[in-house]
Amino acid sequence: MLLTSPRLRAALLATASATLVAATLPAPAPVALGIGDPLFPHLGNPGYDVLAYDIALTYKGDNSKPLDAVTKIDARATQRLERVNLDFTHGKVRSVEVDGARADFATAGEDLVVTPREAVEAGSRVRVTVTHTSDPTGGKGGWVRTTDGLAMANQADAAHRVFPGNDHPADKAAFTFRVTAPGKLTVVANGLPVAKTRNGATNTWTYRTRHPMATELAQVSIGESAVVHREGPHGLPLRDVVPAADRAKLEPWLAKTPAQIEWMERQVGRYPFETYGILVAGAETGFELETQTLSLFERSLFTRPEYPEWYVDSVMVHELAHQWFGDSVSPRAWSDLWLNEGHASWYEAMYAQEYADKPLEERMREAYRLSDGWRAAGGPPAAPEPPAPGKQISLFRPVVYDGSALVLYALREEIGAGEFRRLEREWVRDHRDGTAGTADFTRLASDIAGRDLSEFFEAWLYGRRTPPMPGHPDWKSAAVK
Repeated sequence: MLLTSPRLRAALLATASATLVAATLPAPAPVALGIGDPLFPHLGNPGYDVLAYDIALTYKGDNSKPLDAVTKIDARATQRLERVNLDFTHGKVRSVEVDGARADFATAGEDLVVTPREAVEAGSRVRVTVTHTSDPTGGKGGWVRTTDGLAMANQADAAHRVFPGNDHPADKAAFTFRVTAPGKLTVVANGLPVAKTRNGATNTWTYRTRHPMATELAQVSIGESAVVHREGPHGLPLRDVVPAADRAKLEPWLAKTPAQIEWMERQVGRYPFETYGILVAGAETGFELETQTLSLFERSLFTRPEYPEWYVDSVMVHELAHQWFGDSVSPRAWSDLWLNEGHASWYEAMYAQEYADKPLEERMREAYRLSDGWRAAGGPPAAPEPPAPGKQISLFRPVVYDGSALVLYALREEIGAGEFRRLEREWVRDHRDGTAGTADFTRLASDIAGRDLSEFFEAWLYGRRTPPMPGHPDWKSAAVK
């Protein structure tokens, strides 16, 4: 028996009433979050670090129909989370579990907002399992429908049109893919094969990466493909994925890869991943893409007669160079894109100079002539203008390609070829399997040069006008109209 005074009883009743009112107030509405990337404000999500993705996809042979999918995300909370936001759109969510228990979910913008039964405490590990569909129709990136199946093109912000996750390159993770497809089709994904099991009329293919990967670099190819195996430097397993009918026609191009890898290793050091190869897709994308360990190419690049051999070779080296610059060392923010594309364009040009007698200096002088116009149209290399609304691929402008390779040329002229080569090798060694940004690169360059290069980089990376080229006072940039 508990006896209380009238005053105490009134106080207890007031407290209970306030608690009841608080308990019945609706929770705040789900909102889309982001990690604050200036170019993609709603991309990525705060509060956790993804450790691994396990993505199961079921393809029934019709690339106009949604795939059934289950995505498991293992993460570590970096703060207390009442809700877990995931980037996901263009698919139907059927259920969500958090650590095996059903969880409520809602959508807000292009976020899937998950409310677990209990808050996820900071420092704890959590598994979020989403059962959903993955829709290959509608364009705008993500799935690419090919003449015989599907491939992926997730750059820059389209992986969340395929699977839920933390869709920003700052959060890299391990990946496992388990893809079920009709028995006549071949499935290849990032990394190396783990298993293939037959289930009646279908096969389930399992692939796993050995190195962390950004979501934008995920690749799954499903089609009537031939997989061509060969050996690269140091016993590196190479595998190319091509339309089966084109295997013989494409072999002269595929055979070039081992020597191209050897050439890149002479420039910057050992190839950073467990395998490499090219994926030739029967699709017109308008671009090639450095998906990790399996670069995506349009079939027409290798079959159109107007493309000279040196040009195709250079494009192949461009995507190969990305395995070091952009894949192994990923950008911390999308404004660091110049580090990816500038370096890939640089080694593309260096290769063309060495093997096709296309002088680097001539290409850079022409880039200098056009540079002010590129900066006016798209911003300076390290501070690009945001992409046009609904056209994220418009971020990939000339200023981030040859306009950024021009910065590297100026840097080599400023510090000398020997120090520049050392910078390149140390950059990919120090940041292997990680993320790094512009400030990291400029700091390392200053350390290697033995002097402060901040004024040099401020002008070349952020100036609206192209600075004078070291060693070439006669170079002029065309007037901007």
